[in-house]
Amino acid sequence: MNHPIENIMKTTLENIKDMIDVNTIIGDPMQTDDGSVIVPVSKVSFGFVAGGGEYGNPAPGTPTAADDTHRFPFAGGTSAGISLTPVAFLVASEDQMRVMPTQCNSPYDRIVDIVPQVLCEIKKFVEGLQQKECYTPGDNTNT
Repeated sequence: MNHPIENIMKTTLENIKDMIDVNTIIGDPMQTDDGSVIVPVSKVSFGFVAGGGEYGNPAPGTPTAADDTHRFPFAGGTSAGISLTPVAFLVASEDQMRVMPTQCNSPYDRIVDIVPQVLCEIKKFVEGLQQKECYTPGDNTNT
């Protein structure tokens, strides 16, 4: 006889298998007006966890036999998380085939990425200047 956790895991994994197939990673081709074919390519990440336990006293009315896997009440559960991220497009035209990534790292992208960090550093510098006080000889309160 199967343990209840086996049934829970089997059901969850079958549902994940139904959600993620090759068409999820390599998408359906799309035809454009100029005759080119575009195929989306994605990255799929997923996590899966299952757990359970038998708790309390033996369930009432359960016989005690050599195989007493269901003697105690069982509680269990599963969870799964799936992330689908587009990474590129395959573009096939009459004379060439190209891979067009969705993440183009140009110098302008890098500038946009570091602007918040630069502003934070400028703010810290200005606040540091405002906190400094003038030192007068013989005054030991400002060190």
